[in-house]
Amino acid sequence: MPDRIRSVAPGDLDLICDHRERMFAAAGRERTSLKPMTDAFRDWLRPRLADKTYFGWIIERDGRAVAAVGMMVIEWPPHPSHLTQDRRGYVLNMYVEPDHRRRGLARRLMEMVRTEALALNLDYVTLHATRQGRPLYERLGWTPTAEMGLHLTPPLPIDDSKTGGN
Repeated sequence: MPDRIRSVAPGDLDLICDHRERMFAAAGRERTSLKPMTDAFRDWLRPRLADKTYFGWIIERDGRAVAAVGMMVIEWPPHPSHLTQDRRGYVLNMYVEPDHRRRGLARRLMEMVRTEALALNLDYVTLHATRQGRPLYERLGWTPTAEMGLHLTPPLPIDDSKTGGN
C-alpha cells in the first residue's frame, strides 16, 4: 500500500503533541521533564488547529502516522531576509518515527513546506534545527542564521549522551 500524505486536522492533537515530545527527547531532553511543556503546548495548539493557523502534513504508512511536520505564518517586521513582507513562514514539529527514518519521509514533508510557502507567496521560511536534522535541511538549501537566545528561567538540561555530544 502506498504512503498517504494528508493535512493535519484537529483530531491529530494528541499525535502532534506526542511527536513534539518525542522530538525533544530525541534531541536530548529528558522525556519525563517535558510533560509540563506538552500539556501547555496541547492547550496552545488546540485553537490553532481549529482555526488552521497551525497547519501541516502527516505521512501515513499502512494506516499509521509515521512522519509529520507543522507550519505557521507568523507576523514579523520587514527584515533583510524578507524586505517588504511583514510575515514569514515558521516550520516546527518535524518528526519521523525511528523505524521509518532515512527513507526520504522528512524530505517529502519539507517539499510540502516549500510548495505551501510558495503558494502563500512567502519570501522567507525559518525553522530551528536539531543536530540530527541539520544535514537534511542544508542539503535542501536551508542556511544557518545568526539567532541567539537568552534564558530568563532555567531551560531543561540536554543529555549529550543521547545526541552524540560535542
